[in-house]
Parts: sequence; C-alpha cells; structure tokens
Amino acid sequence: MFLMYVDESGDCGLVDSPTEYFILSGLVIHESKWYDTLGLIRAFRHRVKNQFGMGMRDEFHASRMISRPGDLVRIKRHHRLTIIRNFADLLGSIPEIDIINVVVDKRGKPETYNVFEVAWKTLIQRLENTILRRNFSGSGDPNEKAMLFPDQTDVKKLTSLVRKMRRYNPVPDRTEVGTGYRNLMLTTVVEDPNFRDSAHSYFIQAVDLTAYLLYQHLKPSAYVRKKSGQNYFLKLESNLCKVASSKDPMGIVRL
Repeated sequence: MFLMYVDESGDCGLVDSPTEYFILSGLVIHESKWYDTLGLIRAFRHRVKNQFGMGMRDEFHASRMISRPGDLVRIKRHHRLTIIRNFADLLGSIPEIDIINVVVDKRGKPETYNVFEVAWKTLIQRLENTILRRNFSGSGDPNEKAMLFPDQTDVKKLTSLVRKMRRYNPVPDRTEVGTGYRNLMLTTVVEDPNFRDSAHSYFIQAVDLTAYLLYQHLKPSAYVRKKSGQNYFLKLESNLCKVASSKDPMGIVRL
C-alpha cells in the first residue's frame, strides 16, 4: 500500500488572485517504510528543538515560517529559513520518498477553467499510472493500492471527485484519426480521502514544505530570493517522480 500525503501552495482563484500558480505536491511513501521515515522526521524535529527552540508540537508551515510566524517569532527569521533548508536536506536524503508535483499556471486561463478539479485529477491520475507501472520506490507487487491523505481542503468537493473518477475518468487518447478519450476508471486508490490537520501530521508538514519550495522556485519572494532560497527545491531532486512528466526534466506536470 502506498500512502500519498498532499498539500498545496497558491490558491485556486482565477479572478483577482494574489498568486500566479496553484501547486499540488504529493509525497508518496510505501506503508512498509512509514515508521522508519517518521522516525527520521521525529529525530530531525528533536534536533530543531534543541538547536532553535522549536517545539515538537509546533506546526511547521513553511510560508508562515517566513512571513507570519505567530508564536515562532521567538526564533530569528534567518534561523527559521535555516530550519526550512535543513528540512529540505533531510527529505532529499530519504530515498523511499517520491514526490509528484502538479503546477497550474493560472495566467491566461479562461474563467471557466476549474483549477481545483484539473489539478487534483492530474495528481491522482499520475499516482495511479506510476503505481500501475511499478515506478515508485519499493514497488514490486502488481496489485499495489494507494490511499490519499490530503491537508484539510474542500472535503466534499475532493471526496466527490475521487468517487467520480472510480466510475468515469475520461483521459485523452491520441489515435491515427485524431484525439479521442478513454474511460480510465481508478483502480488503485481505495477509500475516500483521509483528511489530516497539518498541525498533527509530520507528513503533511513535510509535503507542505515541498509545495512551498516549488512555488518559491518558480516565483520567489524578495526575502527568499535575497537568501537564494529559490534553489532549495533542488535539494529534493532525487525524490522527484520524474516519470510523472516526460516533458519536464524534474517531472513537474505543468498545466
């Protein structure tokens, strides 16, 4: 069983939106590696607690760490950026993690373009395809399944989408006579999405970091650019699911 934790960066809005991109990142790990990976993240958090005073229960939310730290304002800003960099180093050192990234460039999209639905369908389809082709780390069983663990998002909308994809999931299919569609119903994703509060999940906090770093890689804030933080995303290169898109050297699915 593969577990995919999902978080976003940016928003789904097309009109008067403050963000140019909507990003979904999925951190995929096999159940057999879950405990070991959790242990590595907990050990990292212990080191952060001892070095910087960030408690084990303090929520790691990458964008807020920089711009709206709340109680974490007690930690100097450059130290908060160091924590972000060190967390990226840790994730990049864990070979059992695979990361799927979907980027919607909202510029020029018509108002009818459903950013939420298109991004989520694309992410879930890439998860399914990669499992069926046995391209994830630790994949060997042809009958592997997956479960979704998103951050708290539009629960009703996403649950309905996943259920629909099990019955009707038209995917473009190029043929000699043109472009048609095949109904590739989901077969690997079991159960409804299992929503998680990021404050209580180290894995959601980890995928929050990956989505944030990708956004900053594409459009860094002034502070991040000043500190060369736009390059931190590259620390995750060995984890990127590059088979998700043959059109991008880092496997980013760009829409």
